Amino acid sequence: MTGLVERVWPTGAGDLAQLHARCFEAGWSSGEIASLLNLPGCTGWACRSGTEIIAMALFRSAADEAELLTLATSPDHRRLGLADKVLTTAEKAISSQGVARIFLEVSARNSGAQALYLRAGYGEIGRRRAYYRDGSDALVLEKWLHKDGQMTP
Repeated sequence: MTGLVERVWPTGAGDLAQLHARCFEAGWSSGEIASLLNLPGCTGWACRSGTEIIAMALFRSAADEAELLTLATSPDHRRLGLADKVLTTAEKAISSQGVARIFLEVSARNSGAQALYLRAGYGEIGRRRAYYRDGSDALVLEKWLHKDGQMTP
């Protein structure tokens, strides 16, 4: 059904933007995504079904830390493990480039995403009050990929 997770370059920004618009009320434009992917340290990852991108993740890395900017799965392909697949593949790739810790924000109202991140080993380290347009709080999560020079389980 689905292919491998692959790295996505700025030329794929249009496909990423189409998926992002299906997943979020204020989806990012292809120009916004291309601008991110053109920045040093920014990487995109995607899983396809045929030619359609059905899951994606964007990361921004600096030194030994990274931020998960967005993670999205097509509404008609959710609950199939695709977000986990994209997340895990991207984490391994950026870990091999020296990233030790990843941060992200997730809406306190998004229990599905919170469950995914908890299963993936992320833990809450803070809260940003009324962070999102709908007034919901953002939970700030982190995951250590390396600690004291050692890979985490």
